Amino acid sequence: MKKFCVASLLLLIVQLVVIQSPLCAQTAGDREEWLSEMRQYKRSYFAKELNLTREQQNKFFPLYEELQTRTDKLNADARTMEKRVADAGDASDLEYEKATEAIYDAKVEEANLEKEYLGKFKEILSKKQLFRLKSVERNFSREMMRQHSRLRSARRAENK
Repeated sequence: MKKFCVASLLLLIVQLVVIQSPLCAQTAGDREEWLSEMRQYKRSYFAKELNLTREQQNKFFPLYEELQTRTDKLNADARTMEKRVADAGDASDLEYEKATEAIYDAKVEEANLEKEYLGKFKEILSKKQLFRLKSVERNFSREMMRQHSRLRSARRAENK
């Protein structure tokens, strides 16, 4: 369970980095281009690490990205409620309780979504590929964090 929480946290951090970094872009077009490049990089990384055939890629990635979209929405909704209650200076105990439940329920719903998509992925991926999927997700997250850290360090050095 601890590994699942750490992996979820890493994925959330990467998602936040993915969401936050493009905000620095000048235009929506720049942001869309950046997101497209990021999506392509992730696809390439997963295809290589999981040794996906072209046919598997064509079936897997639309489902995987659908899962990501649904998971992102769950987490965004929970964060919205959390922010609304946190920003309310006069929130009641009941509002705090409901927001807390929503945050934890989002994690349960996320796990249920992953379990649902596991069944769909079983039809596309081999048992070994399916087993390695979570590891590849974690490694991708770590790689993104390393790259983000390197970029931040480079920017700080430029600004000095």
